[in-house]
Amino acid sequence: MRYNLSDICDYVKGKVDVSVLDESTYISTENMMSNKGGICKASSLPVVQQTQSFCVGDVLVSNIRPYFKKIWFAEFDGGCSNDVLVLRAKNGVNSRFLYYTLANDAFFEYSMATSKGTKMPRGDKGAIMKYEVPYFEYEEQEKIVGILEALDLKIQLNIKINDNLEGNHSV
Repeated sequence: MRYNLSDICDYVKGKVDVSVLDESTYISTENMMSNKGGICKASSLPVVQQTQSFCVGDVLVSNIRPYFKKIWFAEFDGGCSNDVLVLRAKNGVNSRFLYYTLANDAFFEYSMATSKGTKMPRGDKGAIMKYEVPYFEYEEQEKIVGILEALDLKIQLNIKINDNLEGNHSV
C-alpha cells in the first residue's frame, strides 16, 4: 500500500528569534552538505528578527537545486532559512523512518521532476507532499530504521577510520 507524503508528515511553520541562534544552530542551504552529507557550521546568521524553526527529530531538506540531495535529520532545536523545508512526522510515524524515506534518491529525482525554474530550480511544495511513500506499520518502521541506523553508524565509523589513515583529523 502507498500513501502521499502528506499522509505521514507536515511542513513545520513555527518561527524562532534569530537572537537565540548561533552559527551552530542555524541551518541554511549553504551549510547543508551535498549528497546527504549532513551539515556543517554556518558562516553567518540572517539579518532578520525571526526565521523558520525546527526541533529535534524534524527532517530538513534544501528546497533549492534538489539535485544536490541536501537533507539532514535534526539532532538539536534551531532555526533555518526559508529555502529549507522542515518536515515533521505525524503521530504513528517514526521520524527516522520519515528521514530514510526522503533520503532515497527517488525522492530527489521526483523533487527535480516537479521543480520550478531552470537556473535555480526549487522544489514545488505542493507536489512534494504528493510524493508516494510506502506504508508500514510502526513496528515495521522501527525495524527498518534499526537496520539503516546500524549501517549509517558503520559508514560513519569507516569514514573516521579513513580520515585518520589519511591524516585528515578534521572529523
